[in-house]
Amino acid sequence: MIDLKHHLILMAEDDTDDQLLVQEAFAECGVKERLRFVADGEELLDYLMHRGQYASALSAPRPGLVLLDLNMPRKDGREALREIRAHPDLRQVPIVVFTTSSADSDICQVYELGANSFITKPPAFDALVLTVTRMVTYWFELVELPSSKAVVP
Repeated sequence: MIDLKHHLILMAEDDTDDQLLVQEAFAECGVKERLRFVADGEELLDYLMHRGQYASALSAPRPGLVLLDLNMPRKDGREALREIRAHPDLRQVPIVVFTTSSADSDICQVYELGANSFITKPPAFDALVLTVTRMVTYWFELVELPSSKAVVP
């Protein structure tokens, strides 16, 4: 089991069925309790910038990883990614685009906007569990992530 006690995964996903499937896949990996959801890019930015219902840093701790769907209402993943990467305090937050798209144009665009990875959500649950397991292992066991309190000169 992977230990995420010091890290939170925040997923921007508007589809409640996809949220449930991802939550179940994370539960299979033993990290369900460290996963939170926001419904769209606007709510993601509110969370990350401590605005509105997320004004308290205690209610919105900084995530160790953001999973970002591309096609959402109000503000899509591309717009949210552009704004996050333009904000000096948020540039270090790792962002994995986790979407149903596999279009080359989407892949190229999100890397140009500053995404750290692009992963196409697999349609079968077993494949989703495997993908989530690999993603969590990579981001929280292999990669060195910046501390949420780190200051960049």
